[in-house]
Amino acid sequence: MDTLLNFLIDWGYWGMLVASFLAGSFFPFSSEAVMLALQAAGLEPLPLVIYATIGNALGSYFNYGVGRLGKLEWIEKYLHVSAESLKKAEHFMGGRGAFMGIFAFLPILGSAITIMLGLMKANIPIAFTTIAVGKLLRYVILAFGGTFLF
Repeated sequence: MDTLLNFLIDWGYWGMLVASFLAGSFFPFSSEAVMLALQAAGLEPLPLVIYATIGNALGSYFNYGVGRLGKLEWIEKYLHVSAESLKKAEHFMGGRGAFMGIFAFLPILGSAITIMLGLMKANIPIAFTTIAVGKLLRYVILAFGGTFLF
């Protein structure tokens, strides 16, 4: 994991995009650690937020696409998202549909939410917009939140 993290840091902004894609999809990866390391290395926060948001949203869109295929056995086998996690996401979403994409930033549950949106065949423009907004808010708080505390 350290080797991968160092590799992504060496790639700068593009490393941020790849790290956030991995974290936004089903891979257990911390794009937050990469963002903080890149900021500590001197990269500008605004471009980091942009690259991270794009990569993380694309990872969630990938999850949506897999969910839209409707193959539960693939989701459990290859994405390692259990039927129980999907049930929790479905319960959390409570019939609100595509607008629940805003919560795709949540750890663990976020991947299940985006997969569930695909399974439900939620409205793509609304789902993708709300997913992107949630991801953007997450990275803005991460990149700029510390400046408000100190």
